[in-house]
Amino acid sequence: MEDEQAPDADLDGEAVLELARQAKALLRKRARGLRSSIPKAAIAARSEAIVQRLLASPWFARAEQIALFHPIAGKNEVDLRALDPVLRARGARVYYPWIDPETKEMTFRDPGDASAMVPGRFGFFEPDADRPEATTLDIVVVPALLVDDRGQRLGYGAGYYDRTLPRFCPPGRSAIVAFDFQLAADLPTTPGDVPCDVVLTDARTVKPLAAEGAG
Repeated sequence: MEDEQAPDADLDGEAVLELARQAKALLRKRARGLRSSIPKAAIAARSEAIVQRLLASPWFARAEQIALFHPIAGKNEVDLRALDPVLRARGARVYYPWIDPETKEMTFRDPGDASAMVPGRFGFFEPDADRPEATTLDIVVVPALLVDDRGQRLGYGAGYYDRTLPRFCPPGRSAIVAFDFQLAADLPTTPGDVPCDVVLTDARTVKPLAAEGAG
């Protein structure tokens, strides 16, 4: 009897997975549309609030090696560029995503000076290929289109962060930054999704269960 039911169970699992993928695609489209409708001045003000929230977080203040990201032009992403000089002035190393054009593997490299970064193929500025690569990180700051209070995120769908985060976290901590209107109820998940430890918006800090007691 169990053998006869196994194929049906497999089909059910495949159907559920396909529904999750379809839900993600729809949510991704709607989230991009909503974010693109927000005026640039509001995006700048909300981004500054997130910068200040990060700087006020004790766990962020203790970090010595931090991965940020450069906002993709025209997509109204959270803009963290004001953080770079502040972090470097206190002696921290600051890294940014770099994607290998051949393997499509993402890692993080320190440009030395953010103004030295060059336009990449994916719309954001990235360090040169010969810049120092991070081997350990205290904090990885992660972008998102949508995020829930479990630390699950919806990105653009390429899976770069999901594949890269396990290399650094743990022992490092992953922190999603998003605008408050990007907070959602439980997001659909698919195999390979990696939840993050902390979520910060322009209005609040959300600590998922996985981050409770983490300091």
